[in-house]
This record gives sequence, C-alpha cells and structure tokens, in this order.
Amino acid sequence: MRKIKQPTIEQVELTDIMYALADPTRMEIVTLLANAGRQLTCSEIDLNRPKSTMSHHFKILRSAGMVETIVNGTEHMNSIRMEEIEQKFPGVLSSILKTLKDES
Repeated sequence: MRKIKQPTIEQVELTDIMYALADPTRMEIVTLLANAGRQLTCSEIDLNRPKSTMSHHFKILRSAGMVETIVNGTEHMNSIRMEEIEQKFPGVLSSILKTLKDES
C-alpha cells in the first residue's frame, strides 16, 4: 500500500477546509465518508459524475487535509480525517455535518 502525498495535520489550515467544503460535490463526498465510518473506494462513492471530475474533487479534499487516500493495488481507499480535524478545529466539521443532516 502507498499513501498519496497529503498535508500533515499541522499543515492543515481552516481556510483550506472551508474552501473545500464550499463545493456541493465535495460536501457530498465528505458526508458519505463521515457516515460510512470506514474507508471507501472511489467506485463506492458513486455521484454520477465523470471520473475526471471526481478525481479533481478528491485532489482538493486531500490538499485541504480533509481526506486521506491510500492506494492498494488499483484501488484508492479514502477516509475522512475526522478525529484529527476535530482536534485541531474543535466542533467545526461535526457542526457542519450535523447541520447538513438536519437540513436533509
């Protein structure tokens, strides 16, 4: 298994997280990962969007430090960095996810 380059939690900035979450598709990806409670492959996150579009969104989420991606053969295993983000920015991500759940 190999990890795709992504920032350490010390490098994660709140502005990058907010930018990443400003897009509805990325918000949907984060919500799916948070609700799954486990790693998901890219193919398990089927949002009826082109593969290139999904790759772009995953890249932004990784760059923001929100998603960790591990390559296992041909599969990309994705997980949300919930605990790390909550430690660095207490309540931010959990509040956003709760609000989204309440609105749906």
